[in-house]
Amino acid sequence: MRLYVFRLMTQPIAAEIGYLLKSYPRTSETFIANEIYLLEQRGLRLRLFSMLTLTDPRRHAVVDATQAPLHYLPPFSSMSAASSLFAWLQANTAAWQAGHKQLFKARPLAYAATLLMAVRLAIKHREGRQLATNFFKEFLQGGIIAHEVLSLGTIKHLHAHFCHSATTVAMFASRLSGIPFSFTAHAKDIYVAALNPGDLLPTKLRRAEFAVTCTQANHTHLSALGVTTPIHTVYHGLDTQAFTPRAQSIELNPPVILTVGRVVEKKGFPVLLQACRLLKERGIRFELLFISGAGVGEPGIVKLIEELDLSDVVRLRPAVTQEELKQIYQQVTLFALACQIAENGDRDGIPNVLVEAMAAGLPVVSTTVSGIPELIEHGVSGWLVAPKDAVALADALEQLLAAHALREQLGRAAREKVIRQFDAEANVNVLLRLFLERLQHHPFVK
Repeated sequence: MRLYVFRLMTQPIAAEIGYLLKSYPRTSETFIANEIYLLEQRGLRLRLFSMLTLTDPRRHAVVDATQAPLHYLPPFSSMSAASSLFAWLQANTAAWQAGHKQLFKARPLAYAATLLMAVRLAIKHREGRQLATNFFKEFLQGGIIAHEVLSLGTIKHLHAHFCHSATTVAMFASRLSGIPFSFTAHAKDIYVAALNPGDLLPTKLRRAEFAVTCTQANHTHLSALGVTTPIHTVYHGLDTQAFTPRAQSIELNPPVILTVGRVVEKKGFPVLLQACRLLKERGIRFELLFISGAGVGEPGIVKLIEELDLSDVVRLRPAVTQEELKQIYQQVTLFALACQIAENGDRDGIPNVLVEAMAAGLPVVSTTVSGIPELIEHGVSGWLVAPKDAVALADALEQLLAAHALREQLGRAAREKVIRQFDAEANVNVLLRLFLERLQHHPFVK
């Protein structure tokens, strides 16, 4: 990613936005890292709060270029391993007690009201006679953040990414501190009912100043909840000058199909492997480069590759950084991602690797799930098939592997589509304006 030298504001503002993240920096969430960096480059002051401490040494270059202070919340022990809620609270006293005592003294009424809210949520969303104790943990985490917010005095708005646990913490922190909050909703966090049981998601939406989501399909779903809170569609942008087509067209022998992602049900990797088996049976020469971000299904994928007799055409690679992936896009023939709706409702919004591949001028094959048709116009900027249809996917891949001119045409149109609608500079400005509107009454903090 290039360093942007211009800013929309003449000088940085002193008021800060507190960004709440479940974990940071995650290699699979480059869109968040890029967003933070670009907002910062435009003069917005950010302070990051991560609920989990990551130990993965791999990180994208944009993370190192980011200057925002990062606060890791103190770790809590597992609630399921504790004999009771009281025992868990005692075991984790050091993590929360001091900050919560000071918070209670500073805002006793807000503290009592928020604690009562957490208790009511724990009762309302219990399973049988078992309280939903996660709300107590999230209340404590929200209190730690609220105490930090009040101690600093510079944070004037809170924003959470993903509308399940991080946004619950933001909601508690907002009520405890009196600082408004907003959130960005993505995919799994919207559609998997267990992550927002009952009316929890509408409750969060109702209490938020605004919400952001990354596809129009998500916007439609959230709007149907019947809450009047403003919802804004802001596509994940990327640096279209960092992801560029290769200098000249080449014909790889054999041609290489690239797929990238965590091995989870919504990615549809078994369907892609079944399509590859069909290609092999048809005598089509190809290689599949499978870059896996790990996941619960990875052992099963290795076994499936063996069962389908694909070991000679499938190359498995572990997760790579965004910088490494940029180079890989230059070395393959086309990109495929067989997205589907998982049994629990989980699905992708618009997978970022699809946007990256298109920006790199690759022809792409994917499915009609969720927001993907907002990115790919079938036959114009890519190829779409129905989800969970290995035959249709194999047919599409065979057609593109055999048609060099069509691949070139689709690749050019794909890049044009990304430049037009998914450029980071333009899209992050929408989010910037939303934040500046919230800070206009607090442009400088004494």
